[in-house]
Amino acid sequence: MSNLALHVSAAERLAVSLPVAGLAVTGTLDAGALPVAGATVVSASFVGALTADFALAMADAGFVAEAGGRTTARPTDVLRPAFESAAEALQGGVLSELAEGDPAAVFADPDAAIFEISDGAAPFGWFAVRVSEGLAGAMDAGDTAAFAGRLGRIHDVEMALTVEIGRTRMSVRDALAMEPGKVIELDRSAGAPVDVLLNGRKIALGEVVVVDQDYGVRITRILDVAEAPR
Repeated sequence: MSNLALHVSAAERLAVSLPVAGLAVTGTLDAGALPVAGATVVSASFVGALTADFALAMADAGFVAEAGGRTTARPTDVLRPAFESAAEALQGGVLSELAEGDPAAVFADPDAAIFEISDGAAPFGWFAVRVSEGLAGAMDAGDTAAFAGRLGRIHDVEMALTVEIGRTRMSVRDALAMEPGKVIELDRSAGAPVDVLLNGRKIALGEVVVVDQDYGVRITRILDVAEAPR
């Protein structure tokens, strides 16, 4: 699939996943300044076989409180599912934590595609996508095949993924005194991100969600190597 087709697919996926009914991609713009001064902007990066930068500038972010279910809801939390849907167009990789800020470099880059999203009556916002080759794209065909072959050796290796909501320390006496109904206070406040550990090593942060009456965890941030404790 060409980069242009990837741009279009990412934008269309994002538009239909936004928490506002009736939105769709309705046009494109040339690279340049943000169409609306003072727009609320959320951006993220994607790393995989392809790398990409996403930026969404919204004319009005008043929907965030309603979509998030509380007045303190943040655009980065409310919009993450839509960004994740856009990232699915790139087929395999990791989406960074969303951030609010000024992505002027993405909107001004001539290699970026900018799409207008609206309900057909008024613009909701503008979505900028910049796609480039990642690690796999930088390799020649022989290197890519060899790399994929080496990965294949460990595809069946099982690893333990653990979600940790908090910790505490207690004496042996307190541990022996535990009984049903006892409440144990942890070292983390309600609403704080949980730790995601792979084979005992923290690799990400997340939030607990419910999926079909089962608990799950939505990844909110992938830790860099320097941030992940050994």
